[in-house]
Amino acid sequence: MRMFILSVAVTLFSSAAMAQSQLPLMPMAASLRQGAGQLPITPSFSVAVSGARDASLDEEVQRFQAQLSRQTGIPFRSKPGAPATLQIHADHGREAIQKLGEDESYELTVTDSGAKLTAPTTLGVLRGLQTFLQLVEITPAGFAAPAVTIKDSPRFPWRGTLIDVSRHFIPIDVLKRNLDGMAFVKLNVLHWHLSDDQGFRVESKVFPKLTGAGSDGLFYTQEEIRDFITYAHDRGIRVIPEFDIPGHSRSWFLGYPELSSGSGPYTLEGGGIDPIMDPTQESTSSSKNSSPKWPNFFPTPTSTSAATRSTASNGMPIRKFRASSTPTT
Repeated sequence: MRMFILSVAVTLFSSAAMAQSQLPLMPMAASLRQGAGQLPITPSFSVAVSGARDASLDEEVQRFQAQLSRQTGIPFRSKPGAPATLQIHADHGREAIQKLGEDESYELTVTDSGAKLTAPTTLGVLRGLQTFLQLVEITPAGFAAPAVTIKDSPRFPWRGTLIDVSRHFIPIDVLKRNLDGMAFVKLNVLHWHLSDDQGFRVESKVFPKLTGAGSDGLFYTQEEIRDFITYAHDRGIRVIPEFDIPGHSRSWFLGYPELSSGSGPYTLEGGGIDPIMDPTQESTSSSKNSSPKWPNFFPTPTSTSAATRSTASNGMPIRKFRASSTPTT
């Protein structure tokens, strides 16, 4: 009896896996059941949204329609009064600041007469729209999406990639293309490595020599960073900025050698393991010296919180020694 149950379970699992392997989905859906027939993608394809609405959802629907048009080469012209091909409904809006573990689940049903996408949050709708785009393929009768019922939710709350722009600077427009690719496969975290020995890439209006001397002129303005974080948020991606210290901090001291633990001067081409920032030396962090060092960069918190992390404009933590309730950049 046990062998029979095991055999049935293996057969069912194999059948489900085979069904998913025949569809171009990445990642695989949590639950998928294929039906009969397919939904043709025609010039009259249209989308209707009900339930919770927010700006990011409206923009995502517009991007979805534009991408589907590029993907198929079909210019869409909906017919007045005709029912929408794809009906979307979200129960609630998404968090203003995206959180780890926020509900990204959705259910997508496609039949030969239409499609319906529902989700508890508008963030789940974003994920479901990417799945629909992946389903569309060329058939002997033209572009179509196969009949299918998908109930999907992420297996892992943190699904991300790391991009190191300190060692190899990457223009914002290229980074945005990476975000588009991440959104397509439902990745939701970008770890943005912004400083290292080879470069400090964030504009500081308080300490301009950080980029003036430590970036070879290749850095992101504060306006570019705000725009980039908004761009990521609209695609359901959290940005985790990283400022590497105490190691890998050579670029910090090209413009401010007096704040280092060594004597300087420094160059971006330098190497070795010299203690540029040695936390074992009291002078590195002490404000009792005639020339205070790190408190200049990271003032003592003035709020009641004893937090040891700062946050970017999207609420993500920045790795550094002290935090301040007053902006220091």
